[in-house]
Amino acid sequence: MTYPVLYSFRRCPYAMRARLAIASSGLTVELREILLRDKAPQFLEASPKGTVPVLIADIVIEESYDVMRWALEQSDPENLLATMTQAAYALIEESDGPFKTALDQTKYAVRHPDLDPAESRDTAASFIAKLDAQLKGTPWLLGNQPSLADLAILPFVRQFAHTDLDWWDAQTFTHAQDWLAAFKASDRFTSIMTKYTPWKTGDDVVLFP
Repeated sequence: MTYPVLYSFRRCPYAMRARLAIASSGLTVELREILLRDKAPQFLEASPKGTVPVLIADIVIEESYDVMRWALEQSDPENLLATMTQAAYALIEESDGPFKTALDQTKYAVRHPDLDPAESRDTAASFIAKLDAQLKGTPWLLGNQPSLADLAILPFVRQFAHTDLDWWDAQTFTHAQDWLAAFKASDRFTSIMTKYTPWKTGDDVVLFP
C-alpha cells in the first residue's frame, strides 16, 4: 500500500503544525525527514521552492495550513474544525502574518539591523496578550476543547517563547504561558517530535504517526 508523502523537518513550526493535524486526523502518511542544508533532489523536484512541509497526495500541497485543512477535512475525530469561528480564523491569519513577521525580526535580529529587536518583541508580545485574554478561564482558545486555531498557532508561540525563555517566564500573560506549557508537556506534542534520520532514496518507508 502506498501513502501520501509528507516532507518534514522536525523543528520547523510550519512542519510541526502539519504533523499535529495529521496526527489528530488519524490519517497515515509516509514521512520523509529533510535536512534543510542538504535537500534531497526528489524533494526539490516535487517542490522547487524547497520549504517544508510539502505533502504529495493526489495533488502537491506546499503550505502548512493547507496540509492541516487537507487532513482534517478528510477526518476530524476531535472536531477541530467544528468549533472554528470567523474570529478564530482571523487569529490564525494574524499569527501567520504580523506575529510571525515580528517573531522572525526578534529571533533573527542580525538579519534586520535597521530594526530594534526590543520593539519587534513588543509587537509580537501584543499578539500574545490578545491570546492571553482569549484563554482566560479556558484551557484552549475556543473553550474546553482544542481547535484548528490552537494547533495552527501554538508552534509559533513556542518558537517565540524560546527566543528568550527567561523573558517569557517573567511576563504577566499567565494564561498563554500555561497554555504553552500544557501543550509542550502533552502526548500530542511529544508524539510528533520523534527524531527521524534524514531521508534518502532507497530508505525503508517510515509511517507517521
